[in-house]
Amino acid sequence: MATVKLTTEKFKTDIFDYTTEKEWKYKGELPAIIDFYADWCGPCKMVAPILEELTEEYKEKLIIYKVDTEVEQELAAVFRIMSIPSILFIPADGQPMMQKGALPKQILKQIIDEELVKDTVQVTVK
Repeated sequence: MATVKLTTEKFKTDIFDYTTEKEWKYKGELPAIIDFYADWCGPCKMVAPILEELTEEYKEKLIIYKVDTEVEQELAAVFRIMSIPSILFIPADGQPMMQKGALPKQILKQIIDEELVKDTVQVTVK
């Protein structure tokens, strides 16, 4: 499974239709990450293979989308993307959060583990 190219129309049908809804309500089942990038962006090119690795590591737990800000300008404008890469983390429930910049793999994994694919088992230490 690879990262999924996301168009504005696909975003509206699969993630959230900002043209009809006022309050954020994620339509997907699995948590998601959206990477806002451009082909000419050096830091974006550094993040791309990391996101591909994470797609494999978290398959069936997480979906990773990519949005080309040059092509999907409406979507980039909706999220006020001013710098790339910008990465939107979308939990299955709750509000999405945006991080700017090329984050290292261990930071991405930490955010994924703590915010997106939290284990349902709570461990108590005695």
